Amino acid sequence: MSLKIAVQMDPIESVNIKGDSSFALMLAAQQRGYEVYEYHVESLTLDANDRLYAQGFPVKVRMVQGDHFEKGEAVRLDLGKDIDVILMRQDPPFHMGYITATHLLERIADETLVVNDPVSVRNAPEKVMVLDYRRFMPPTLVTRSVAEVKRFMAEHGAVVVKPIHGNGGKAIFRVPADGDNLTALFEVFNQTWPEPHMVQPFLPEVAEGDKRIVLIDGEVAGAINRIPGEGEFRSNLAMGGSAEPTGLTEREQEICAAMGPDLKRLGLTFVGIDVIGGKWLTEINVTSPTGIVAISEFDGTDLAGMIWDAIELRLKGG
Repeated sequence: MSLKIAVQMDPIESVNIKGDSSFALMLAAQQRGYEVYEYHVESLTLDANDRLYAQGFPVKVRMVQGDHFEKGEAVRLDLGKDIDVILMRQDPPFHMGYITATHLLERIADETLVVNDPVSVRNAPEKVMVLDYRRFMPPTLVTRSVAEVKRFMAEHGAVVVKPIHGNGGKAIFRVPADGDNLTALFEVFNQTWPEPHMVQPFLPEVAEGDKRIVLIDGEVAGAINRIPGEGEFRSNLAMGGSAEPTGLTEREQEICAAMGPDLKRLGLTFVGIDVIGGKWLTEINVTSPTGIVAISEFDGTDLAGMIWDAIELRLKGG
């Protein structure tokens, strides 16, 4: 199949090719003979005739650190007519700019396949969609109220506080059972973010790792266990965590089976879920999930290729 691919992403110049899932997808697309373009969300333009354009750059990618791409001259892409598949891969934060981009991309849904589906991405931010599966989650509070957090802590002890639209392990804080600095922390959180914040009990099991499980079209494709670095409780690889191979517990298989059909129905082709202690679901990552490079290295699988297989099947009406 000959396809033209446009990747809505952060600047390719800043990509760490050793672990970047977007780069892996671009490399796999190129190996299949697809034509690949990079564009940035800031260049999206809806013209007076309701055509959606972006300033795109044809790119060639290669696994050479520091010399990993060649970029051609800028071209004005009609994303509905000129492109077969768009990968929506810019990193959060999930703010109004991100949401507006999903509205614009939704307008070309009849012409171009957008992965993941922009309507579902808009309706399923990582720490909100997961609330549909509370039966698999630790007790979870969503609030801006210090009084509500104190009430929650009286029952659950030490907690973790995180911005509801955060990513990459940034701005996640542990508050001890005595509530030390809770009020000051919430002052900062409430001044920084207009949304409520997510509060969960601190799970000691996180020291054993935080598992990232990748689902492709609702089916389990692989997993890695992310271990926190020394002196850290956050296990995100971006925060210095390390990865190790792993399998799935019976509980994790149950979690994936419960949400898999929903993910497929919603057009969420590439999803990464996070599970702590083999049983506690904490996030469903749909905006720009990662993990396929590490999983492929450990398992000897080709998750990027599997994602393109799923995309080709969707294009064929499967």
